[in-house]
Amino acid sequence: MRVLHVTDCYLPRLGGIEVHVSNLAAHQRAEGIDARVVTLTGASLAISDPSWVVRVGRKPGRPATDPSRSVLSADSDLHDVLVSWAPDVVHIHVSVFSPFATLAARRASASGLPTLVTVHSMWSRLWPLPGVAQTLLQLRRWPVQWSAVSDAAARPLREMLGPEIEVAVLPNAVDPAVWRSPSSTDALPRPGERDPAPTVVSVMRFTRTKRAMPLARMLLHVRRELPEQTAVRAVVIGDGPQRPPFRRFLKRHGMSDWVDLPGRLDHSAVCDQLARSDVFVAPAELESFGLAALEARASGLPVVASAKSGIREFVHDGHEGLLAVDDRTMVQAIARMVTDNALREAIRAHNLHTPVMHDWPAASARTRVLYDKAVLVASASQGPVARTIAA
Repeated sequence: MRVLHVTDCYLPRLGGIEVHVSNLAAHQRAEGIDARVVTLTGASLAISDPSWVVRVGRKPGRPATDPSRSVLSADSDLHDVLVSWAPDVVHIHVSVFSPFATLAARRASASGLPTLVTVHSMWSRLWPLPGVAQTLLQLRRWPVQWSAVSDAAARPLREMLGPEIEVAVLPNAVDPAVWRSPSSTDALPRPGERDPAPTVVSVMRFTRTKRAMPLARMLLHVRRELPEQTAVRAVVIGDGPQRPPFRRFLKRHGMSDWVDLPGRLDHSAVCDQLARSDVFVAPAELESFGLAALEARASGLPVVASAKSGIREFVHDGHEGLLAVDDRTMVQAIARMVTDNALREAIRAHNLHTPVMHDWPAASARTRVLYDKAVLVASASQGPVARTIAA
Protein backbone atom coordinates (compact mmCIF):
# COMPACT_ATOMS: atom_id res chain seq x y z
CA MET A 1 0.00 0.00 0.00
CA ARG A 2 1.20 3.50 -0.85
CA VAL A 3 0.39 6.30 1.63
CA LEU A 4 1.29 9.92 1.01
CA HIS A 5 1.47 12.17 4.08
CA VAL A 6 1.09 15.89 3.36
CA THR A 7 1.98 18.55 5.92
CA ASP A 8 3.02 22.20 5.90
CA CYS A 9 5.20 21.61 8.97
CA TYR A 10 7.89 18.96 9.28
CA LEU A 11 11.34 18.37 10.70
CA PRO A 12 13.72 20.12 11.34
CA ARG A 13 10.96 22.26 12.84
CA LEU A 14 9.98 20.81 16.19
CA GLY A 15 6.37 20.34 17.27
CA GLY A 16 3.59 17.81 17.64
CA ILE A 17 2.75 17.52 13.93
CA GLU A 18 6.39 17.42 12.87
CA VAL A 19 7.35 14.65 15.28
CA HIS A 20 4.17 12.62 14.84
CA VAL A 21 4.21 12.60 11.04
CA SER A 22 7.87 11.59 10.98
CA ASN A 23 7.30 8.75 13.45
CA LEU A 24 4.06 7.61 11.79
CA ALA A 25 5.69 7.37 8.37
CA ALA A 26 8.70 5.53 9.81
CA HIS A 27 6.52 2.99 11.63
CA GLN A 28 4.38 2.44 8.55
CA ARG A 29 7.46 1.80 6.44
CA ALA A 30 8.67 -0.71 9.04
CA GLU A 31 5.32 -2.48 8.62
CA GLY A 32 5.82 -2.77 4.87
CA ILE A 33 3.71 0.24 3.83
CA ASP A 34 5.30 2.51 1.24
CA ALA A 35 4.77 5.74 3.20
CA ARG A 36 6.13 9.04 1.93
CA VAL A 37 6.01 12.62 3.18
CA VAL A 38 5.49 15.79 1.14
CA THR A 39 6.09 19.02 3.05
CA LEU A 40 6.41 22.75 2.57
CA THR A 41 9.09 23.00 5.28
CA GLY A 42 12.55 23.62 3.89
CA ALA A 43 15.53 21.37 4.44
CA SER A 44 18.38 21.85 6.88
CA LEU A 45 22.05 21.32 6.18
CA ALA A 46 22.23 19.50 9.52
CA ILE A 47 19.66 16.89 8.51
CA SER A 48 19.93 14.46 5.62
CA ASP A 49 16.48 13.54 4.34
CA PRO A 50 15.60 9.92 3.58
CA SER A 51 14.46 9.27 0.03
CA TRP A 52 10.80 9.14 1.08
CA VAL A 53 10.69 12.79 2.23
CA VAL A 54 9.96 15.34 -0.51
CA ARG A 55 10.22 19.08 0.12
CA VAL A 56 8.27 21.21 -2.34
CA GLY A 57 7.61 24.82 -3.21
CA ARG A 58 11.21 25.90 -3.57
CA LYS A 59 11.61 28.95 -5.78
CA PRO A 60 14.43 28.93 -8.35
CA GLY A 61 17.54 30.64 -7.05
CA ARG A 62 16.37 30.68 -3.44
CA PRO A 63 17.52 28.38 -0.61
CA ALA A 64 15.12 25.70 0.60
CA THR A 65 14.79 27.44 3.97
CA ASP A 66 13.58 30.72 2.41
CA PRO A 67 10.19 31.61 3.98
CA SER A 68 8.89 33.09 0.71
CA ARG A 69 8.31 29.68 -0.89
CA SER A 70 5.10 29.76 -2.90
CA VAL A 71 2.20 27.59 -1.81
CA LEU A 72 0.94 27.63 -5.39
CA SER A 73 4.32 26.40 -6.60
CA ALA A 74 4.21 23.67 -3.96
CA ASP A 75 0.70 22.73 -5.10
CA SER A 76 2.01 22.30 -8.62
CA ASP A 77 4.79 20.06 -7.29
CA LEU A 78 2.22 18.08 -5.33
CA HIS A 79 0.18 17.54 -8.50
CA ASP A 80 3.25 16.00 -10.12
CA VAL A 81 3.75 13.68 -7.13
CA LEU A 82 0.11 12.56 -7.14
CA VAL A 83 0.17 11.83 -10.86
CA SER A 84 3.56 10.11 -10.97
CA TRP A 85 3.27 8.09 -7.77
CA ALA A 86 -0.53 7.47 -7.58
CA PRO A 87 -0.88 6.81 -3.83
CA ASP A 88 -3.62 4.54 -2.47
CA VAL A 89 -4.37 7.00 0.34
CA VAL A 90 -3.46 10.64 0.94
CA HIS A 91 -3.17 11.46 4.63
CA ILE A 92 -3.43 15.22 5.24
CA HIS A 93 -2.16 16.74 8.50
CA VAL A 94 -3.47 20.23 9.32
CA SER A 95 -3.07 22.76 12.09
CA VAL A 96 -4.94 26.07 12.45
CA PHE A 97 -3.24 27.58 9.41
CA SER A 98 -2.08 24.98 6.87
CA PRO A 99 -2.58 26.43 3.37
CA PHE A 100 -0.52 23.81 1.55
CA ALA A 101 -2.12 20.82 3.30
CA THR A 102 -5.58 22.33 2.77
CA LEU A 103 -4.96 22.70 -0.96
CA ALA A 104 -3.61 19.15 -1.02
CA ALA A 105 -6.77 17.82 0.64
CA ARG A 106 -8.93 19.59 -1.91
CA ARG A 107 -6.84 18.44 -4.86
CA ALA A 108 -6.53 14.81 -3.72
CA SER A 109 -10.20 14.35 -2.80
CA ALA A 110 -11.40 16.07 -5.99
CA SER A 111 -9.20 13.66 -7.96
CA GLY A 112 -11.00 10.69 -6.40
CA LEU A 113 -8.10 9.65 -4.18
CA PRO A 114 -9.06 8.29 -0.73
CA THR A 115 -8.21 11.16 1.61
CA LEU A 116 -7.91 11.24 5.39
CA VAL A 117 -7.63 14.66 7.05
CA THR A 118 -6.29 14.78 10.62
CA VAL A 119 -6.64 18.02 12.58
CA HIS A 120 -3.79 18.46 15.05
CA SER A 121 -4.95 21.71 16.69
CA MET A 122 -7.71 23.03 18.91
CA TRP A 123 -9.98 25.20 16.79
CA SER A 124 -12.36 26.14 19.61
CA ARG A 125 -10.91 29.61 20.26
CA LEU A 126 -9.62 30.17 16.77
CA TRP A 127 -12.85 30.18 14.80
CA PRO A 128 -11.98 32.93 12.27
CA LEU A 129 -9.52 30.87 10.24
CA PRO A 130 -11.38 27.51 10.23
CA GLY A 131 -14.70 29.34 9.87
CA VAL A 132 -13.53 31.29 6.84
CA ALA A 133 -12.09 28.10 5.35
CA GLN A 134 -15.43 26.36 5.83
CA THR A 135 -17.29 29.23 4.15
CA LEU A 136 -14.92 29.72 1.22
CA LEU A 137 -13.94 26.11 0.60
CA GLN A 138 -17.22 24.42 1.58
CA LEU A 139 -15.46 21.74 3.60
CA ARG A 140 -18.70 19.85 4.25
CA ARG A 141 -18.85 18.89 0.58
CA TRP A 142 -15.36 17.44 0.40
CA PRO A 143 -15.32 13.63 0.02
CA VAL A 144 -12.79 13.08 2.80
CA GLN A 145 -12.66 11.14 6.06
CA TRP A 146 -12.19 13.61 8.92
CA SER A 147 -10.30 12.97 12.15
CA ALA A 148 -8.72 14.85 15.04
CA VAL A 149 -6.02 13.89 17.53
CA SER A 150 -8.33 13.97 20.55
CA ASP A 151 -11.97 14.23 21.41
CA ALA A 152 -11.30 17.75 22.69
CA ALA A 153 -9.98 18.69 19.24
CA ALA A 154 -12.78 16.80 17.46
CA ARG A 155 -15.68 18.55 19.21
CA PRO A 156 -15.37 22.00 17.56
CA LEU A 157 -14.70 20.31 14.22
CA ARG A 158 -17.92 18.32 14.60
CA GLU A 159 -19.82 21.52 15.39
CA MET A 160 -18.46 23.14 12.25
CA LEU A 161 -19.04 20.24 9.87
CA GLY A 162 -22.40 19.16 11.25
CA PRO A 163 -23.73 15.90 12.74
CA GLU A 164 -24.01 14.11 9.39
CA ILE A 165 -20.21 14.07 8.90
CA GLU A 166 -18.13 11.72 11.03
CA VAL A 167 -15.09 13.13 12.80
CA ALA A 168 -13.08 10.21 14.21
CA VAL A 169 -10.44 10.44 16.94
CA LEU A 170 -6.94 9.46 15.81
CA PRO A 171 -4.54 10.11 18.72
CA ASN A 172 -0.81 10.61 18.50
CA ALA A 173 1.38 7.81 19.84
CA VAL A 174 4.66 7.01 21.52
CA ASP A 175 6.95 4.02 21.82
CA PRO A 176 6.96 3.52 25.62
CA ALA A 177 10.28 1.64 25.55
CA VAL A 178 12.00 4.65 23.98
CA TRP A 179 10.98 6.88 26.89
CA ARG A 180 11.52 4.38 29.69
CA SER A 181 15.06 4.96 30.96
CA PRO A 182 17.03 2.19 32.72
CA SER A 183 16.70 4.13 35.98
CA SER A 184 12.88 4.02 35.86
CA THR A 185 12.40 0.26 36.02
CA ASP A 186 11.25 0.54 39.63
CA ALA A 187 8.65 2.85 41.12
CA LEU A 188 11.14 4.32 43.58
CA PRO A 189 14.30 5.99 42.22
CA ARG A 190 17.70 4.60 43.02
CA PRO A 191 19.97 6.74 45.20
CA GLY A 192 21.78 9.44 43.27
CA GLU A 193 19.77 9.06 40.08
CA ARG A 194 17.42 11.98 40.76
CA ASP A 195 18.21 15.54 41.79
CA PRO A 196 18.09 16.07 45.58
CA ALA A 197 15.52 18.88 45.26
CA PRO A 198 12.14 17.95 43.74
CA THR A 199 12.39 18.93 40.07
CA VAL A 200 9.58 20.29 37.91
CA VAL A 201 10.20 19.83 34.18
CA SER A 202 8.43 21.03 31.04
CA VAL A 203 9.23 20.48 27.37
CA MET A 204 7.63 23.08 25.13
CA ARG A 205 7.86 25.60 22.35
CA PHE A 206 8.23 29.04 23.90
CA THR A 207 5.13 30.56 22.29
CA ARG A 208 1.92 32.26 23.40
CA THR A 209 -0.16 29.23 22.43
CA LYS A 210 1.94 26.97 24.66
CA ARG A 211 1.63 29.61 27.44
CA ALA A 212 5.32 30.04 28.14
CA MET A 213 5.03 33.28 30.11
CA PRO A 214 2.08 32.09 32.22
CA LEU A 215 4.28 29.10 33.15
CA ALA A 216 7.01 31.50 34.33
CA ARG A 217 4.49 33.32 36.51
CA MET A 218 3.11 30.04 37.86
CA LEU A 219 6.59 28.88 38.85
CA LEU A 220 7.09 32.14 40.74
CA HIS A 221 3.84 31.59 42.64
CA VAL A 222 4.77 27.97 43.36
CA ARG A 223 7.99 29.14 44.99
CA ARG A 224 6.06 31.70 47.08
CA GLU A 225 3.51 29.08 48.12
CA LEU A 226 6.09 26.55 49.30
CA PRO A 227 7.64 26.76 52.77
CA GLU A 228 10.92 28.67 52.66
CA GLN A 229 12.92 25.61 53.71
CA THR A 230 11.46 23.47 50.89
CA ALA A 231 13.91 23.21 48.00
CA VAL A 232 12.58 23.07 44.44
CA ARG A 233 14.11 23.16 40.99
CA ALA A 234 12.55 23.70 37.56
CA VAL A 235 13.82 22.92 34.05
CA VAL A 236 12.00 24.25 31.00
CA ILE A 237 13.33 22.62 27.82
CA GLY A 238 12.78 24.10 24.38
CA ASP A 239 13.14 27.22 22.30
CA GLY A 240 10.99 29.83 20.65
CA PRO A 241 10.20 33.56 20.49
CA GLN A 242 9.19 33.84 24.16
CA ARG A 243 12.37 32.31 25.55
CA PRO A 244 14.20 35.70 25.86
CA PRO A 245 11.32 37.36 27.79
CA PHE A 246 11.03 34.19 29.90
CA ARG A 247 14.72 34.52 30.78
CA ARG A 248 14.28 38.23 31.59
CA PHE A 249 11.36 37.35 33.87
CA LEU A 250 13.56 34.88 35.75
CA LYS A 251 16.29 37.46 36.22
CA ARG A 252 13.85 40.20 37.29
CA HIS A 253 12.30 37.99 39.99
CA GLY A 254 15.50 36.33 41.21
CA MET A 255 14.57 32.88 39.86
CA SER A 256 17.63 32.14 37.74
CA ASP A 257 19.31 30.15 40.50
CA TRP A 258 16.56 27.50 40.57
CA VAL A 259 14.96 27.63 37.08
CA ASP A 260 17.10 26.39 34.16
CA LEU A 261 16.46 27.04 30.45
CA PRO A 262 18.77 24.60 28.62
CA GLY A 263 17.23 25.31 25.20
CA ARG A 264 16.32 22.67 22.67
CA LEU A 265 17.73 19.23 23.59
CA ASP A 266 17.99 16.02 21.64
CA HIS A 267 16.00 12.93 22.53
CA SER A 268 18.71 11.40 24.72
CA ALA A 269 19.12 14.57 26.79
CA VAL A 270 15.34 14.94 27.22
CA CYS A 271 15.08 11.32 28.39
CA ASP A 272 17.88 11.90 30.87
CA GLN A 273 16.18 15.00 32.27
CA LEU A 274 12.81 13.26 32.57
CA ALA A 275 14.48 10.41 34.48
CA ARG A 276 15.99 12.92 36.93
CA SER A 277 12.78 14.91 37.42
CA ASP A 278 9.75 14.50 39.67
CA VAL A 279 6.79 16.09 37.91
CA PHE A 280 6.01 17.22 34.34
CA VAL A 281 4.00 20.39 33.75
CA ALA A 282 2.00 21.14 30.57
CA PRO A 283 0.50 24.64 30.96
CA ALA A 284 -1.20 25.02 27.54
CA GLU A 285 -5.00 25.11 27.44
CA LEU A 286 -5.19 24.86 23.63
CA GLU A 287 -3.17 21.64 23.66
CA SER A 288 -4.98 19.40 21.20
CA PHE A 289 -3.16 16.26 22.33
CA GLY A 290 0.08 16.89 24.25
CA LEU A 291 2.75 14.61 22.81
CA ALA A 292 5.44 15.85 25.21
CA ALA A 293 3.12 15.10 28.14
CA LEU A 294 2.46 11.60 26.79
CA GLU A 295 6.22 11.03 26.49
CA ALA A 296 6.63 12.14 30.12
CA ARG A 297 3.76 9.86 31.18
CA ALA A 298 5.46 6.97 29.34
CA SER A 299 8.67 7.68 31.25
CA GLY A 300 6.77 7.35 34.55
CA LEU A 301 6.52 11.02 35.49
CA PRO A 302 3.36 12.37 37.11
CA VAL A 303 1.83 15.03 34.84
CA VAL A 304 0.19 18.31 35.84
CA ALA A 305 -1.89 19.69 32.96
CA SER A 306 -4.89 21.80 32.07
CA ALA A 307 -8.26 20.08 32.34
CA LYS A 308 -9.24 22.05 29.20
CA SER A 309 -6.65 20.34 26.99
CA GLY A 310 -6.54 17.06 25.10
CA ILE A 311 -4.09 15.74 27.70
CA ARG A 312 -7.06 14.79 29.89
CA GLU A 313 -7.66 11.86 27.54
CA PHE A 314 -4.60 10.04 28.90
CA VAL A 315 -4.08 11.82 32.24
CA HIS A 316 -6.88 11.32 34.75
CA ASP A 317 -6.92 13.43 37.87
CA GLY A 318 -5.32 11.58 40.77
CA HIS A 319 -4.18 8.65 38.62
CA GLU A 320 -1.59 9.65 35.98
CA GLY A 321 -1.24 13.14 37.42
CA LEU A 322 -3.31 16.16 38.43
CA LEU A 323 -5.59 18.30 36.24
CA ALA A 324 -6.15 22.01 36.84
CA VAL A 325 -9.02 24.22 35.72
CA ASP A 326 -7.01 27.47 35.78
CA ASP A 327 -3.59 28.89 36.62
CA ARG A 328 -4.37 29.19 40.33
CA THR A 329 -5.28 25.52 40.67
CA MET A 330 -2.29 24.56 38.52
CA VAL A 331 0.01 26.37 40.96
CA GLN A 332 -1.64 24.44 43.78
CA ALA A 333 -1.27 21.15 41.90
CA ILE A 334 2.43 21.74 41.22
CA ALA A 335 3.07 22.71 44.85
CA ARG A 336 1.20 19.62 46.01
CA MET A 337 3.29 17.38 43.78
CA VAL A 338 6.49 18.96 45.09
CA THR A 339 5.58 18.54 48.77
CA ASP A 340 3.47 15.35 48.82
CA ASN A 341 6.06 12.61 48.37
CA ALA A 342 3.56 9.80 48.93
CA LEU A 343 1.19 11.06 46.23
CA ARG A 344 4.02 11.71 43.81
CA GLU A 345 5.53 8.25 44.20
CA ALA A 346 2.13 6.54 44.06
CA ILE A 347 1.41 8.21 40.71
CA ARG A 348 4.90 7.41 39.48
CA ALA A 349 4.39 3.74 40.40
CA HIS A 350 1.03 3.73 38.60
CA ASN A 351 2.55 5.28 35.46
CA LEU A 352 5.46 2.86 35.45
CA HIS A 353 3.33 -0.23 35.86
CA THR A 354 0.27 0.74 33.81
CA PRO A 355 0.79 0.39 30.03
CA VAL A 356 0.41 3.49 27.89
CA MET A 357 -2.71 3.07 25.75
CA HIS A 358 -1.51 5.37 22.99
CA ASP A 359 1.31 3.22 21.62
CA TRP A 360 2.19 2.54 17.98
CA PRO A 361 0.41 -0.81 17.56
CA ALA A 362 -2.84 0.87 18.66
CA ALA A 363 -2.17 3.92 16.49
CA SER A 364 -1.41 1.78 13.44
CA ALA A 365 -4.65 -0.16 13.86
CA ARG A 366 -6.73 3.02 14.24
CA THR A 367 -5.03 4.63 11.25
CA ARG A 368 -5.65 1.62 9.05
CA VAL A 369 -9.36 1.61 9.93
CA LEU A 370 -9.62 5.26 8.92
CA TYR A 371 -7.76 4.62 5.66
CA ASP A 372 -10.41 2.03 4.83
CA LYS A 373 -13.12 4.54 5.71
CA ALA A 374 -11.46 7.07 3.42
CA VAL A 375 -11.74 4.51 0.63
CA LEU A 376 -15.46 4.14 1.35
CA VAL A 377 -16.00 7.92 1.30
CA ALA A 378 -14.07 8.32 -1.97
CA SER A 379 -15.89 5.41 -3.61
CA ALA A 380 -19.31 6.66 -2.49
CA SER A 381 -18.63 10.05 -4.04
CA GLN A 382 -17.83 8.44 -7.38
CA GLY A 383 -20.59 5.86 -7.45
CA PRO A 384 -18.80 2.48 -7.70
CA VAL A 385 -18.91 -0.08 -4.93
CA ALA A 386 -16.40 0.72 -2.18
CA ARG A 387 -13.36 -1.43 -1.74
CA THR A 388 -10.99 -2.03 1.16
CA ILE A 389 -7.30 -1.33 0.66
CA ALA A 390 -5.19 -4.45 0.60
CA ALA A 391 -1.89 -4.32 2.44
